[in-house]
Formats: sequence, structure tokens, C-alpha cells
Amino acid sequence: MTTFTVYFAGDLFDHKHLAGNELLAGAVDRRSGGRYACVLPQDLEQATGRMVDIRNQDLMQVMACDLGLFNFDGTDLDSGTVVEFMMAKMLDIPSVLLRSDFRASGDQEREGDDWNLMCSFYPRSRKVQFNAMAWYQEARRDRGPGDGAPAADWTDRLYNRMADAVIEALDAVRTEPSAFGGDEARINTVYAWAARFPGSGFDNLCGRGFVEKTIEEKRRKGLL
Repeated sequence: MTTFTVYFAGDLFDHKHLAGNELLAGAVDRRSGGRYACVLPQDLEQATGRMVDIRNQDLMQVMACDLGLFNFDGTDLDSGTVVEFMMAKMLDIPSVLLRSDFRASGDQEREGDDWNLMCSFYPRSRKVQFNAMAWYQEARRDRGPGDGAPAADWTDRLYNRMADAVIEALDAVRTEPSAFGGDEARINTVYAWAARFPGSGFDNLCGRGFVEKTIEEKRRKGLL
């Protein structure tokens, strides 16, 4: 079985972010039967405390992963997540945009997305959107008789439901044709530039052969 790596981008600044990211990533891994393996930036080893090293490490993982899962919650999207999404779109990485926030936001018309229009309309991108409050309450109502059911029961139901929706979108988006259209010269040029343009030691971190190995692995999985 082929396993696709999924870069899981989103807020990671408090216990709610960290726990929620871990619960959903684990559910995606389990419910997909190992078809998808999420890479959480919060779990990556940080060699130093330098901010540029953290940035470089995360961008390298965006490049290396087969797909992307981007948490688009909030009245204003997390800026780091947007940067990572743009890196993914530059490389035509199949991406799923996840929004559980029930608040209306953004600058689009009523039928548009609930975020800034500059983050919409990109190819090989699928949206999973639901009302987190509604799904939370439904998961708690399904816990059965009595008020003493452990939180783990309804938490599993909630995150399994979320994971199933994400997996369905990942399955769909990775089958969409690549915007590169099989143009090997363009693929090599774009990936080489992606390893260079961030500067600040990013190309050194990637190292010799990283671009070629990444392209070959994605080609083997039918993504390019």
C-alpha cells in the first residue's frame, strides 16, 4: 500500500490548538488505514531556538510532503499557515482547506469562502467546512444514557467524523491532474527555485539531492 504524507498546517500556540491538531492527525492516520500519515510541525525536532531555523524546517516539510492539510479557522487566517499554503500552491501540491469555525468572515460574497479571497480559487484544492459547535453537540448527544460518559467517547466520535471528511477530500484532490501537465523541465525549475528563493540558509538545509529525491518520490506516487 502506498502511504501519502500530509503536512498538517495550522495554529499551534495553545493547548487547544496542540491537542486538537494531534487528535485529528491521529484520527486521519487510523481511519485511512495508513493511507495517509500526517506530519505535525509541533512534533518536529527543533535543533535550535532560532526563528529562521523553525521557518526553514517547516517550509522544507511542506516541499517534501505529498499533500497538505491547512487549518483555515479564525476570523483572520493564521499568517504562517497562509505562507505554507502559498508554498504548497507554488509547487502544485494537492491541498485540503479545513474550516470548523462557524463564524462568517472574509471579504467574499455570500456564496464565497469565509476567508480572504486571495486564499481562494487555486487548483488542486478542496474545502472541508462544517460547524464545529453543531458537530460537538451532536457527538455529545450520541454518547448514550447517563451523564457520566467519559469525554474520550464523544471526542472519538467527533474526531472520527472530522477525519472521515478530511480523508474523502484527500482522496479526491490527489487524483486531480497536476497543473505541471507532465512538463519535466518546468517541474525541475519550479522545485529548484522553491529550494532557493526563501534564502536565509534554506537551500543549505535542503541539501544536495533533496529536490531530485522529492520530485522522484512524488512522481512514483502519481502526483506529478
